[in-house]
Amino acid sequence: MSDLTIGVLALQGDFREHAASLEAVGARAVLVRRPAELDDVEALVIPGGESTAMWKLANVFEMFDPVRKRIADGMPAYGSCAGMIMLADRIVDAAEGQETFGGIAMTVRRNAFGRQTESFEEPISFDGISGDLHGVFIRAPWVEEVDAGVDVLARVTAGPATGRIVAVRQGDLLATSFHPELTADHRVHGYFADLVRAAR
Repeated sequence: MSDLTIGVLALQGDFREHAASLEAVGARAVLVRRPAELDDVEALVIPGGESTAMWKLANVFEMFDPVRKRIADGMPAYGSCAGMIMLADRIVDAAEGQETFGGIAMTVRRNAFGRQTESFEEPISFDGISGDLHGVFIRAPWVEEVDAGVDVLARVTAGPATGRIVAVRQGDLLATSFHPELTADHRVHGYFADLVRAAR
């Protein structure tokens, strides 16, 4: 039995893949759809998917305010792709009225890399993880700017988007614009699990 219980917000998106990656690094993964289930986890993963749908469903399921409050109160969280958008304090090209959980003092641009047909994969150098990661970008956002206190962990290193920020950390909050959960490489989830343990 793992000493670490991490929730995965399971309203929309690739939450099952995140749960499998967490289990692969020795954490107990719990799918979270209701506020009461949030009480049973010490950290939360916000999956890739579609950020406007996630925002709307979080309100329908009465999850939006509880998640936002837990994050504001210091719960560690990790968001990939749409999850990165949900952790951003500011969004460029947001849908009308779109809100986020917030927590990371950054500005994120939705669908910055283009449409589904412009999705791509490339090696990513990630500060704190040795060796390249396989970055899978699907209608991915990028980070336009970060405030003081936000650490940039990875940038695009090739093509027209060279230099764009694609991974950040602020305290116990982590976000990537790519999808490590869609690969067999679980090092980002291991990095997050270590972060959660250190936050105790």
